[in-house]
Amino acid sequence: MGESKLVIRNIGLILSGRIEDPVLDGDCLIAIDGRIAAWGREKDLDTEGAATVIDAKGVALSPGLIDSHVHPVVGDYTPRQQQLHWIDSTLHGGVTTMISAGEVHMPGRPKDIIGLKAMAIAAQRWYENFRPSGVKVLAGAPVIEHGMEENDFKELAAAGVGYLGEVGLGSVKDGKTARQMVDWARKYGIQSTIHTGGPSIPGSGLIDADMVLETGTDVVGHINGGHTALPDDQIICLCEKCHAALEIVHNGNERAALLTLNTARELKKLDQVILGTDGPAGSGVQPLGILRMVAMLSSLGNIPAEIAFCLATGNTARRRNLDCGLIEVGRAADFVLLDQAQHAPGKTMLDSIQLGNLPGVGMTVIDGVVRSERSRNTPPAMRAPEIIGRRA
Repeated sequence: MGESKLVIRNIGLILSGRIEDPVLDGDCLIAIDGRIAAWGREKDLDTEGAATVIDAKGVALSPGLIDSHVHPVVGDYTPRQQQLHWIDSTLHGGVTTMISAGEVHMPGRPKDIIGLKAMAIAAQRWYENFRPSGVKVLAGAPVIEHGMEENDFKELAAAGVGYLGEVGLGSVKDGKTARQMVDWARKYGIQSTIHTGGPSIPGSGLIDADMVLETGTDVVGHINGGHTALPDDQIICLCEKCHAALEIVHNGNERAALLTLNTARELKKLDQVILGTDGPAGSGVQPLGILRMVAMLSSLGNIPAEIAFCLATGNTARRRNLDCGLIEVGRAADFVLLDQAQHAPGKTMLDSIQLGNLPGVGMTVIDGVVRSERSRNTPPAMRAPEIIGRRA
């Protein structure tokens, strides 16, 4: 098929996704065959022979945002809120990758071992085969149930399942059993998340800090509650003792989110903080949920907006072993181009975000292909990128 070359020029600001170096020097980025090939100053780069050229018009470029915690079901539909096209709407909020924490809202979700494995494998397949509006939905996350054995996890991994649904949403409620299953999953390369806090749906229950620590999952799911948070001392304990990802979600307790952020910062553990929405849920679907988290944590948590973007991109990519989320050669060419919202206060986009305002999304790119232009959901950006050349 040959090389498919994308050139994005006139970039005003490149956000790297790397918390240790969040802003890069450059005004141009090149992707070839859906992978980042080079970035820097346009005068120093080979921009010839591009299949697509985007004039960024001076706006910011960030790695595509990652939602670390969603509950998809099938296609671009959720029965949780009887809503169509929620994934496409979320793309318009700058999210290019979503990670399932379990397809728990599937009507009649099977809880027998054969059935839950079948559904997990099917869910992994249908989102691999059908990417709504190009969004990468990493799904097929089985909820563990009593009776599962090591071979079940081996079989799931061999079939392509890479994640467990939230531990605690099924019949396994004790730390010892959960730890055994999490260890089996990890042995075969399956990553795990645990429900944290009070129950969210009938059948789930309280998961306290002791069980989280005993279970030892890779991600402390919605550490700020989904919806009900643990007491402050337990959240602080988890931040102190966990080496796992500390996941803050939109559909949780905002005060507990800020407590987590502040505690992680004091402990020099900001690199462990990742973001999700935990939607669709009882509070609905949040197309702008990740952007809202970035603005909320930056403004009320008093961290620079460029650092807040890392929590939604590179931190998650590193913790989740993804090939996107960072501006690095060889990574997937998944981007969101943003600018300060029209008439929003602040001298720059980053300044405006740290004042609590949402930016405007002007374009998304996934695997080097433009997937959406000016967002229908964010406030309108001051400037919007433009495709100025495209070769058939």
